[in-house]
Amino acid sequence: MGTLTLAVLLAVTLPLGGAHLSCDLLGVMRKTEVMCTEVLAQSNDTSWMPEGCAGMWDNLSCWPSTPLGHTVSIPCPEILQLITGIKGTVHRNCTERGWSAAFPPVHVACEYNINDTEYEDVQEYYMHLKTLYTVGYGTSLTSLSLALIILLSFRRLRCTRNYIHMHLFSSFILRAMSIFIKDAVLFSMDDIEHCSVYLKDCNYVMIFFQYCIMANYSWLLVEGLYLHTLLVVSFFSEWKYFCWYIALGWGSPLVFIIAWSVCRHLYENIGCWNINSNASIWWIIRGPVIISIFINFILFVRIIRILMKKLRTSDVWGNDFSQYKRLARSTLLLIPLFGVHYIIFAFFPEDVSSRTVEIRLSFELALGSFQGFVVAVLYCFLNGEVQFEIHRKWRRYHLRKYFWLQQNKHSSVSNGGSVLTQIAQVSRSSQRKSSTPQN
Repeated sequence: MGTLTLAVLLAVTLPLGGAHLSCDLLGVMRKTEVMCTEVLAQSNDTSWMPEGCAGMWDNLSCWPSTPLGHTVSIPCPEILQLITGIKGTVHRNCTERGWSAAFPPVHVACEYNINDTEYEDVQEYYMHLKTLYTVGYGTSLTSLSLALIILLSFRRLRCTRNYIHMHLFSSFILRAMSIFIKDAVLFSMDDIEHCSVYLKDCNYVMIFFQYCIMANYSWLLVEGLYLHTLLVVSFFSEWKYFCWYIALGWGSPLVFIIAWSVCRHLYENIGCWNINSNASIWWIIRGPVIISIFINFILFVRIIRILMKKLRTSDVWGNDFSQYKRLARSTLLLIPLFGVHYIIFAFFPEDVSSRTVEIRLSFELALGSFQGFVVAVLYCFLNGEVQFEIHRKWRRYHLRKYFWLQQNKHSSVSNGGSVLTQIAQVSRSSQRKSSTPQN
């Protein structure tokens, strides 16, 4: 079994992370190869025996120098033990023709089925999964960019509420970009040999990726806090609160990311930091995310209670009721829809079946990748104020186009002036008449 073949199989036979964990296992195999080479370099001296077999590395196991006619027995390769959990034994004879073939064959002794068709099925599944979230994040990135441009283009839309929406859009955009950057750096090749093209400082990519994820959940929390504040506090300084919101949305994730990075560097500095085998360190990031989602859920329940209470009173009908309805509609749809599933799966044990992991990945990636698109639709494209401004801009554009066409069509009138000039002259004349005192 060649190194590349085994490496490809590793990408799909491991239940958690697939290619992620396979890179660490390939690292174990390469480390074993280096150690074997060093040992053989020191011990491959057959001058003390006239005939014998020199030690060798067969891409899986290290065979020591052996006299002629002897049999060497070694345990199954460590990398196969990690996959199958079987601690079998493999033998080779030193014959006059050199080393004999391993017996029993490695796949038999270590109970590894090399003819298993699960490889093709799982590989196809992961390719479909990658296509799914690539399309999802691409759609979200495009729609969010357009929504952000729309909100920035109209002055009448520039208010604290829409500023918060714009920061939320930016967090989703950064999240999508970090996904694409991570895939480009960590998985830039189709085969498993992407492990050999890791950049020296690829852990910075994971730091950026984790920060974008945390910032995204932080701004979802800010949306819930802002709506709750509008319903509970009668008068408050929106600019003062907005400064605190910025600190919460962009600043608080930075604190946890720095703490996580320091702990990873000191206690789990393995690979590109894309494998989270130490649960204690991983909870530095997972814990705040779960807490923010839980707080958002509590805010969601409180907002429903407040709205129901206000609906029972007579002083909220009219403009106040319309305002409450407009502010609550989009956020009330987002809070229960996004993030609650994260709490459900966050407490799943890591050593679950591969089928459970597939369901979890499909659900999380399908829902998570299209979040940004749904946010853009609810907060921008279906927003009544945004639609009104776009229609107003469209009407002004057609009005200007109409006058421009009229001006070109009737380039001169009785006084040689344009239509717009005539309108301006008539307007000034009427103003002078109205200002002339009557006798």
